[in-house]
Amino acid sequence: MRCVIARFPFDLTKSGVLETMKGVKPEPVTGESVTIGRRTYPVKQVGQAVTRQDRRDFSAGEVLRAMTQLGFTCHGLPRADAPARRLSPLQQASAMLGVAATV
Repeated sequence: MRCVIARFPFDLTKSGVLETMKGVKPEPVTGESVTIGRRTYPVKQVGQAVTRQDRRDFSAGEVLRAMTQLGFTCHGLPRADAPARRLSPLQQASAMLGVAATV
């Protein structure tokens, strides 16, 4: 499949991507990711390995689009935990002093 990443055309195949990523240890995932085989890789790591370009030269969206078209499972940003319950000013001051506030 022909795709454009960082203004350069690439002919990518699913088997070619699998072969390129074989033996590559995945970095910790902090953003978008792609599952290749049984491993989950950060999108930028896959893009760098496949295109041999610097990670600053392409966007995660370009690689996600290409990997999706090739049939790989792509994952968006990890979900953030629910925001903590807001404390009232009295509860916050009590917490700072280490005393439980009774309201």
